[in-house]
Amino acid sequence: MKVVTIPVHGGPEVLELRDAPRPKPSAGEVLVRVLALSVNHLDLWVRRGLPGMKIPLPHIPGSDGTGEIVALGAGVEGLEVGQEVLILPGVSSGTSPEDERGDDHLAPDYGVRGESCPGIAAEFVVLEARYLLPLPAGLDPITSAAMPLVFLTAWGLLISRAKLLRGETVLILGGASGVGSAAIQIACDLGARVIATASSPAKADFARRMGAADIVDQRSSDWPHEVASLTGGRGADVVVEHIGPATWEGSMRSLAQGGRLVTCGATTGPLVSLSLPHLFMKNQAVMGSTMGPRSAFPAILDKLKSGAYRPAVHRVLPLSEVAEAHRLLESGLVLGKLVLTPSPSSP
Repeated sequence: MKVVTIPVHGGPEVLELRDAPRPKPSAGEVLVRVLALSVNHLDLWVRRGLPGMKIPLPHIPGSDGTGEIVALGAGVEGLEVGQEVLILPGVSSGTSPEDERGDDHLAPDYGVRGESCPGIAAEFVVLEARYLLPLPAGLDPITSAAMPLVFLTAWGLLISRAKLLRGETVLILGGASGVGSAAIQIACDLGARVIATASSPAKADFARRMGAADIVDQRSSDWPHEVASLTGGRGADVVVEHIGPATWEGSMRSLAQGGRLVTCGATTGPLVSLSLPHLFMKNQAVMGSTMGPRSAFPAILDKLKSGAYRPAVHRVLPLSEVAEAHRLLESGLVLGKLVLTPSPSSP
């Protein structure tokens, strides 16, 4: 079978498509033929090398996607050969108190597939059965592959952490990104008003199609003033951040009194400044959010089936063009998600 590997850290050119033996499932495991996998910014960071985190090389990227069950290991119940499944991105022991109450993303040993353990950028993978969910009938496996990581992350941001309410105003930074486009849809479904930032006319049009009521040009030096104008000077009840230093000051300026800023990323760097008087005088909250609880997936899948959530796929490429997918994502021109499809292989 073919598998994508990162033999050394570097640019997209370091990615290799290698031959590897097809794995066999042990007890409690499932052999899955990968139908499609999404490309995430995490894949770029892992490929470049994450500061302070040593990942054994060669490494297989790929956090989430869809597949078809080929074989079941001993003791696996509730799944069938031939069944299409969703491959979940989060990994943990499954035995912690956080796991047992459904908050696996808060477990001390929680990690993301493709970062803390080998990923799914391959024709076949073996996974523990608990990391697979049956894909509901009628859902396309290629489109659905773009959903797990970004929708779970956006769910964690808006529902688990910020606890966004109907009628509130939410400002979503980078509305055309994978997480941003998912957050727009979740917020709209909750009955919130969405203001999104965008850095090009194409991204602005895309964010509007996702449901944003208003768009702010992120290229403007004073985009927070436009947010203030759109909210009658009040600002946003919730600000969703995942960009970091490049937008942080503007995000804080755009936050209403009593508002909540929640962040899940640091795309432009790890360090920001914070004015403490501004924070406590306005009774604001700044929160971090990593991924989201796997217990949210049944509700997310229901929303996909109803059409309330629609994964936005910018382009589908074959697995052999993984380097091109990385280049496209790094270009900043992708609207939504990129998806890779391995070549069809006989089981």
